[in-house]
Amino acid sequence: MGRRKRLPGGGEGAACWLPIGLPHQDVQSGELTISATEKTAEVNTVQQDASLKPLELSVVLPCFNEVANVDRCVEVLAEAMGSTRYEVIFVDDDSPDGTAARVREIAKRNPQVRIVQRIGRRGLSSAVIEGMMASAAPHIAVMDADLQHDERILPKMLRRAQDGADVVVGSRYIEGGSVGEWDETRSAMSRFATKLSTLILPTEVSDPMSGFFVISRDMMMDSVRNTSGEGFKILLDLLASGPKSVRVEEVPYTFRTREAGESKLDTAVLLGYANLLIEKTIGRFIPARFVMFAAVGGLGLIVHLMVVGLFMATDQRFVVAQSVATIVAIAFNYSLNNVLTFRDKRLKGWGWLRGLVSFYVVCSLGAASNVGIANVVFENDYGWWVAAIAGVMVGAVWNYAVSTVVTWRK
Repeated sequence: MGRRKRLPGGGEGAACWLPIGLPHQDVQSGELTISATEKTAEVNTVQQDASLKPLELSVVLPCFNEVANVDRCVEVLAEAMGSTRYEVIFVDDDSPDGTAARVREIAKRNPQVRIVQRIGRRGLSSAVIEGMMASAAPHIAVMDADLQHDERILPKMLRRAQDGADVVVGSRYIEGGSVGEWDETRSAMSRFATKLSTLILPTEVSDPMSGFFVISRDMMMDSVRNTSGEGFKILLDLLASGPKSVRVEEVPYTFRTREAGESKLDTAVLLGYANLLIEKTIGRFIPARFVMFAAVGGLGLIVHLMVVGLFMATDQRFVVAQSVATIVAIAFNYSLNNVLTFRDKRLKGWGWLRGLVSFYVVCSLGAASNVGIANVVFENDYGWWVAAIAGVMVGAVWNYAVSTVVTWRK
């Protein structure tokens, strides 16, 4: 019959005993009720039974400024996963809105919830990697903390993975899936990026840009040491870094509109994607950051020529035109590199001004090495164009190498 509790009644010294967990008749009103204590006992029994099962799934949610969504994330996952034994790992990049503190409050009451708070580190891909490495389950789900991914398909994705799939992708681009309320510009950009991804993928996937997937621990461990860990497209990075023979399955879902908080979509996402493509194609020969630095240098050359042309069109002396153009082009290159190439080390405030001065010094020495090497090559009977290219290459390598450790040294 189980434990019983004592209810007053029947006069002094009298008592009646009723079993906990069963409806009983209220002594005063005659109504059948179940007390809050009895409900808690029943819930605790269910949780204890679930805790005896092996851990099946770790859900990793990278987040930044998502305090408004944390409680809801925990609630919808509990509703979706049912009797599945799972853990939820929030990976927070030290959000100023108190995301980590809120997760800790929940974790005090809910042992399924954990927090990894990163100090001085940013980036979705690296956050996901740290969350996966902190997990314990044989399968790991990755989804955003903004509630735009449909948690209701997680059980189906997990079953596919348990049946042998290495990766199960929540796809917006197979039958039954949708990008939701995206405008045409964003949809077109996503389709274009998806086509570009075929350059580095070992297998065909309809939605390699998806941030919603389940991966087996074995597959993750085979891939993670080869990932770049940069940018926002961690699924693409894992697939491109893993074994050539991979079993990938896809489950359709509709991308939702964000319920709370602000979207993180900006130019950094596009730059991170470009950086990943470079890293996975020619990165073993040339650092992706140097390719970006050289691309900025090419734009700087165009600016330089435009300034020279403008001055020459107004009958200025060439030496004046060249000097002004050099000053302008170096400032242009510095500003663009600070925003794009070294965005993870971006200088601000007085640091920006000090960085500009140091970049002028670095590039001045680079110009000297450019001229010196070009002159040596030219005097050894090579063509002028060969000498010029050699000088530019040496100058570019110098500028990149020295500015990396001097201007953007942090």
